[in-house]
Amino acid sequence: MFESEVRFYREIAPVVGVRVPECYQAESGPDGTLLVLEDLSDWVAGAEPAAAARVLRELHDRWAGRADWGWLRPVGAGEQLVADLYDRSWPALAGRSDLSASVRSFGERLVGRVVEAERAVGQAGVLTLAHGDASAQNMRTGPDGVVALLDWEDVSAAPGVLDLAWFLVSSVEPERWPEALSAYGTSEGLGAVMPSVMVQGFLSASDLPDGEAVGWNGRLEAALELL
Repeated sequence: MFESEVRFYREIAPVVGVRVPECYQAESGPDGTLLVLEDLSDWVAGAEPAAAARVLRELHDRWAGRADWGWLRPVGAGEQLVADLYDRSWPALAGRSDLSASVRSFGERLVGRVVEAERAVGQAGVLTLAHGDASAQNMRTGPDGVVALLDWEDVSAAPGVLDLAWFLVSSVEPERWPEALSAYGTSEGLGAVMPSVMVQGFLSASDLPDGEAVGWNGRLEAALELL
């Protein structure tokens, strides 16, 4: 992951076409990696749903069918590791008090089928340059309203709608999903990627104490409505 981010800043950032932190130094070697990046700590954390969706669409349109850096993580990378982690995590998730019956039922159906969900992502559309972790915590909004995308460790070649789906499930209250969907301009492929994204949502919820994943549950319920 760290090597991928170094290579992103060396090879892709100069031409990526969306706002990212300026890179002053990007090195990798036997002792690890080193990145020295522009400090955007005085920018507002996160981004408005529509503004973020427009930036993601700009990124995806620019590189549709052209994300040909051979080292980019492909669709399905690590799928068996994710599947094994999910199946191990499910018994504890199933016993949580903050998951609704519909969310719990769908989560149960994913047990033993995560690899299938991961592979369905490849059918969601043309491959493009995908951020890979397009949550609001990896975005900053500048004084002029420009949205910067941070933390490119998970950069990959994938259908762009995968970024949009994770942004929705990880970061956007369901009542504001229409804003992001309208700004992105299409929901094509969203149903194909959503089970994979929901797996990540369930795993994220599992890191929280019981009773503190109500927000995740609400967004997972909204995701069910798009399937």
